[in-house]
Amino acid sequence: MYFEYICDMDNKEITIYCKNDGKNHRIEAGGTLGDLSRKWCKTVTDPKTGQKLDVLAALVDNKLKELDYRPMLFHQVEFIGFNHPDGRRCYLRALCFVLQNAVRALHPDKVLVVDHSLPSGLYCELHELGKQEDGRAKVHFVTDDEIDAIKAKMREIIAKDLPYKKVKMFSEEAQDIFIKNNQPHKASLQKSVGTFTCSVYYLDGNADSFHGPLIPSTGFLKTFDITGIGDGFCLQGPKMTDFSKVMPMKRHTKIAATLKEYSDWCSIIGIESVGTLNSAIKDGRAVEIINLAEALHERNYSKIADKIYENRFEKRIVMIAGPSSSGKTSSSLRVALQCKVLGLKPKVIELDNYFVDRDKTPLDEDGKLDFESLHAMDLELLNSQLNDLLEGKEVEIPKYDFGLGRRTYVGNRLHLEEKDILIMEGIHALNPEMTSAVDNSRIFRIYVSAMTSLNLDENSNLSTSDNRLLRRMVRDNRVRNTTPEETLLRWNSVRRGEMRNIFPFQENADFLFNSGVIFELPLLKYYAEPLLRRISPSSPAYTETVRLLKFLDYIVALQPSEIAAIPPTSILREFIGGQTL
Repeated sequence: MYFEYICDMDNKEITIYCKNDGKNHRIEAGGTLGDLSRKWCKTVTDPKTGQKLDVLAALVDNKLKELDYRPMLFHQVEFIGFNHPDGRRCYLRALCFVLQNAVRALHPDKVLVVDHSLPSGLYCELHELGKQEDGRAKVHFVTDDEIDAIKAKMREIIAKDLPYKKVKMFSEEAQDIFIKNNQPHKASLQKSVGTFTCSVYYLDGNADSFHGPLIPSTGFLKTFDITGIGDGFCLQGPKMTDFSKVMPMKRHTKIAATLKEYSDWCSIIGIESVGTLNSAIKDGRAVEIINLAEALHERNYSKIADKIYENRFEKRIVMIAGPSSSGKTSSSLRVALQCKVLGLKPKVIELDNYFVDRDKTPLDEDGKLDFESLHAMDLELLNSQLNDLLEGKEVEIPKYDFGLGRRTYVGNRLHLEEKDILIMEGIHALNPEMTSAVDNSRIFRIYVSAMTSLNLDENSNLSTSDNRLLRRMVRDNRVRNTTPEETLLRWNSVRRGEMRNIFPFQENADFLFNSGVIFELPLLKYYAEPLLRRISPSSPAYTETVRLLKFLDYIVALQPSEIAAIPPTSILREFIGGQTL
């Protein structure tokens, strides 16, 4: 809902037009958005479910604000609840603060670390003070009894309906607080940013920092749970489709293991957070870090090729899938290159060639052509040709003409000889239904995604979705002449497709490849920040623009001379240009 503010300075009142109810409202100048929401707008309605939701925050001129914000002049305001992405972020940040307070009360000698995102929530660990000999953290194994005690303490804090308070202070003062709290990465980040002041939040006398607004008080946190996983636990918030229920726990063991492996590697090389990465770049270590990251990728590509080689007589088909901007194309080419090193002869084919003709494409719930549907592909033809190839027969591979919207044949004939391996990549490559008529034991499946587990600080993890969004924005602007605004506005639709077609099948993979690169945010900042600054404040994409720009403010960008050191075979060259694969 939108409000237009008209300030009458003589009467010290503001007249507000509420677009959703069509009425004018008058409040005293100097009042907060919370005063207004309590009086006129205690809840918002989710348009999909009709569910009434608490107002958690507001968008003021498309900028996210807490409800203690005091509007004075001319603004547009939208009150938001948990059904809005920014409302969910505010909720989860506030929930993490309650978790932090509970851990401090029950385990004062340990440090809470929100390590990375999982499909069911946020994976958290309790770390002992100090490090292991190899540089990795000393992780405290959290028992079921300890998890129950943490949940009980969180419920106690929530029941008190304690307010969150934001205090502006000098950065050096905040750094001292973080050091005393055993949060060196927070202190390092604040120091690397180089600002004079910063905001610190307080809850029941405990201080912490969060990189975005919080909700008014703990009493709004009605839905959460904690489930043990690995050495730590998963903090679960509400479901997006029913906010009164907790996000169900799904144990994606392969994803969790891949993220843990990467997190340990970051610890070993001494780059555990954005703050330490910023410091390393400022110290002139950017090229060293680029070389380390590329060597790690090369090592993992060779591991994949070794697995393919070991199974070369049984698994003649390699399927590669991953979400948008994960680097599937580059990965398929790099895997093919490593297979050639071992004496194999890979043949790379795009699954997009098996689209049905456009007049046979299924429709989505809005009546539009659904190109992301599994049944937008000619599964019968695909399965038939794969079986023919496995039996030693020759087939003619189709070529899809996207301009004409139909499949064509241009004489591209294929026959798998003794050392040939067929590599195919596409969004449905891990879905067993796509190759239901093919013997599953003949297929080697690879999942590719930019699963960065590098965090801003101890309890502010980076979103892998944001990482991929920035990749896509840079690439599509360069290659497809797509504006950053268009990329932002399409992203929710892209994400819905991923949730439906890709993420449910990621555990089907025989090998998970993390295409995230430790130096990519400093790289992407160099390219993405100027693009984002072109977006107008009146744009519907401006809220996301402000959020991403604020996030990039914490990153030290690479310089052109450092970017030149990125090799032409790097996965990131797919997005910034200069790739030679």
